[in-house]
Amino acid sequence: MTDISGGARLAAFAPVDSTARVDAVVRRLTDAIVLGLLADGEQLPSEAELAAQLGVSTVTLREALMALRQQGMVETRRGRGGGSFVRVPAEAPGLVDRLRGLTAEELRDLGDHYAAIAGAAARLAAQRALPEDVAPLRRTLEEMAAARDEAHLRRLHGRFHIEVAAVSQSARLTQEEIRLQADIGPLLWLAHTGEHGPSAQHRAIAEAIHRGDGDRARDLAERHVLDAVEHLIELRLREP
Repeated sequence: MTDISGGARLAAFAPVDSTARVDAVVRRLTDAIVLGLLADGEQLPSEAELAAQLGVSTVTLREALMALRQQGMVETRRGRGGGSFVRVPAEAPGLVDRLRGLTAEELRDLGDHYAAIAGAAARLAAQRALPEDVAPLRRTLEEMAAARDEAHLRRLHGRFHIEVAAVSQSARLTQEEIRLQADIGPLLWLAHTGEHGPSAQHRAIAEAIHRGDGDRARDLAERHVLDAVEHLIELRLREP
């Protein structure tokens, strides 16, 4: 199973918003599955335990699991060794079509918002990280160096930023990072198609967090996102 930091997994299972409970549970678990916070084939906690973690009733959770089964995200097995198991889908098609549906101004606005979240998370991570907190970042960098599948590499791009947010020890920032990664992450990291391994920016962000340099970590994280957005805008302008 992929080694994800405890902070990122805790954010995935944190209580959902009190409104639209079924939809909120479906979105939370879908994001965690698509982003790789839950591994393919991983068994989910029991219904009672998972409902308690998410702060919902077992009836609400069962409705959410039913929706996830219909989407092919979860498989339920009966009998001994049964339960609900994660099924990670192939990367969603249509990224280029989605890119065509956004203007350069919309992309820049998305980038500004995301850069602010990523920068704040990196600054707090540098201020609050213990030595062992940096280990998940280094593991993700190692996986990025070994990755050759572009879809997998884009997921690792997103996971790196989620791990940074988890190190910030802010549940709200981590949940917002997860939401943004699920919403625009695959599109944003489309700009890195054809690249292999972690960039110098990834390594520099991890090093700044390790050294406790909050200002540099924030500046690097913001620059990393904004550079990706600029590349994405270039791609968009080349599209008909």
